[in-house]
Amino acid sequence: MNGSIRRRGKGTYELTIDLGKDSRGRRQRKFVNVKGTRKEADRKLRELASAVDSGTALDLSKVNLSEFLERWMTDYVSTNTAPSTQDGYHFIVRCHLIPHLGNIPLKKLQPAHLQEYYAKALSTGRRDGKGGLSARTVKHHHRVLSEALSHAVKWGVLSRNVAQMTDPPRPSRKEIIILPPYEIDRLIDAFKGTDYYALVYTALYTGMRRGELLGLRWCDVDLPLATISVTQSLQRLYGGEFSVREPKSAHSRRLIPMPPSLAILLRSHKEHEEERKELLGITVAPTDLVFAHLDGSPLDPSTVSHTFAQIVTESGLKNVRFHDLRHAHASLMLRTGANPKVISERLGHSSIAITMDIYSHVMPGLQEEAAIRFEEALKPRNLEEPLKVN
Repeated sequence: MNGSIRRRGKGTYELTIDLGKDSRGRRQRKFVNVKGTRKEADRKLRELASAVDSGTALDLSKVNLSEFLERWMTDYVSTNTAPSTQDGYHFIVRCHLIPHLGNIPLKKLQPAHLQEYYAKALSTGRRDGKGGLSARTVKHHHRVLSEALSHAVKWGVLSRNVAQMTDPPRPSRKEIIILPPYEIDRLIDAFKGTDYYALVYTALYTGMRRGELLGLRWCDVDLPLATISVTQSLQRLYGGEFSVREPKSAHSRRLIPMPPSLAILLRSHKEHEEERKELLGITVAPTDLVFAHLDGSPLDPSTVSHTFAQIVTESGLKNVRFHDLRHAHASLMLRTGANPKVISERLGHSSIAITMDIYSHVMPGLQEEAAIRFEEALKPRNLEEPLKVN
């Protein structure tokens, strides 16, 4: 094995990898610090030595940020992330990070380089030349770059992650639009008679995400038991192809009970689809998408959002996005006094804290309502007499 291990302290080992000789005959070595047990250090040494023997190890004396990012995309992103995530990372890396930072030698990359990039991206970062990118988008660029550099540190290529030493832009909290009940009635009426009626109704009555709705299959819908199983999500990649992936987490994979009206509507929707397809000689299969084109092909997520906005605007409602149907579902459930844990489970959040952090601040009346319910629960016989405290 072309390497050695030296214990530097409790649970810390220094690995030395022999990279061979350079063009001038000088011996090249790679030093990597590993925290853990001796067994873990041995395994890491074998992995690094194998990379050197196979010619896949990075040449630390020559690599620039562009070469490293491409290698990170190939060795890590392509095998450890979902297709949609890969697609997004590829776009950010190849259309933004590499053109502006790629020529900088990786070992010479400084926080100032990144800080300058963030400033330029905010002012002139749009690829169409029409101004800068939003703070939220630039912050996402920062996260991608920071993740890549974290792997550079983990792999022993760098000793520090300079992205963690910067001050990326702080995006403001996205405004959440809470629709009052009378506007929700108007919104539902606006979609009656359109191809999107069942989709919008389902979104409002379940709180499901757009991708989850467009990836919903008939085998995920149990009409007799009135439940929906969220098992996958549909997205469209930058290249135009559709991608179906499993939910991000165990919490996203969930069972949502349907109210009776939704179960009735979906049964009617299915019967209508069966009638339409029968005229074309097509049979509805259990794996067919619930919301799709007549030929069974997926609806484009962007087109859904665009058409939704168009119909909403024509109905006289302003600034309502498709995702606001999810917010409406959550806020109405909070208003009715539903258990926050139940709401969190329906939305697929990983914790109740996330649910309450998103919605409680936009519904200040909840505090007053809680105080009134508390008083009603105690039902004091004489409100004129305060409680005596010893």
